Formats: sequence, structure tokens, C-alpha cells
Amino acid sequence: MAKNLENLKVAILVADGFEESELVQPRKALNEAGAQTILISPQKNKVKAWKHGQWSDEYPVDLSIEKANPEDYDTLLLPGGVMNPDKLRMVPQAIDFIIRIAKAGKPIAAICHGPWTLIDANAVQGKTVTSWPSIRTDLMNAGAQWVDREVVVDDNLVTSRKPDDIPAFNEAMIELFSTAL
Repeated sequence: MAKNLENLKVAILVADGFEESELVQPRKALNEAGAQTILISPQKNKVKAWKHGQWSDEYPVDLSIEKANPEDYDTLLLPGGVMNPDKLRMVPQAIDFIIRIAKAGKPIAAICHGPWTLIDANAVQGKTVTSWPSIRTDLMNAGAQWVDREVVVDDNLVTSRKPDDIPAFNEAMIELFSTAL
């Protein structure tokens, strides 16, 4: 993962209940590659992580979704966790943000339950994706081809299934995001 992502601006969109490892580890890999990561959320000041079935640490929000402009970012990271994407799907500004990133053809990385929000953004039709198995049918009903693999890259989209896949996810995400420079 020696890609240089200097000058790359990565939007990370989350709500309370994101799976901690699916934010922290990819964000660390992006930062170490030189990217600037911006945590965006419907919550104004901080968001709370979920870890192994329990609430965990809180993380500062860099920018509220109301003030975030998709044109200011080169790529988008969507961590999972069951609650996080379920909450984001109910926030019109969050879905609009994802729609605008997807329509612009910017690279998107989504892990675990993260691809759930892509359904509402109409961003999975015709794509081959993977995810946490419980949202497989939702993705297929939205027109995606679902496969059970550690990581899948299809055009400008990279997806993974679960925290165990993070090393492969990070490698594929950095490779894909480097195309945005």
C-alpha cells in the first residue's frame, strides 16, 4: 500500500453506530498514504462507534452533512455497522451527497453494511458487489450482482464484507482512490 494519495480529499460519511474498525483502520491507511480524510455526519459534533456489539468511543465530526459539498471531495468512504447506514438512509442530505458523488463518477469504497446506502443512491444497479450477507438480497433487488468475496472492485466502486476483510479492502481502496488524482 505504498500509493501516494497526497492532495486527495476523502469524505467519510457516518452516523452513530458505525463499526469502529471499519472507520478507524481504513482512515488510518488513507492518512498514512497521504490523503486528507474528513469525517462528515448528520450529527454536529461527534459520532459514537459500535464495537463487537457494544457502544465504543466517540469521534469528532469534521463537518456536518448540511455544510458538506460533494464537489469538494475526490472520493467517498462508507463504513458499515448495522445502525450507521440505516440512520444515513433516513437523512435526505446524506443520500443526496452519495448520489452526487456517484453521478460524478468519483471512487467510492463501502464495507459491510455500508453498501446499503448505495441502494438509496441508485448506485449499485449493474455493479458486482459484496457486503455483509444480510443485505445481499437488498443489493440484488437494487440490480447489483452480489458475490461472496473478500473484496470486489467494479469500475469506481470497491466493496468488502466484514472487518476481517479490512486489509484487502484497504489495499483495493487505496489502489482505486489513486485513480482520482
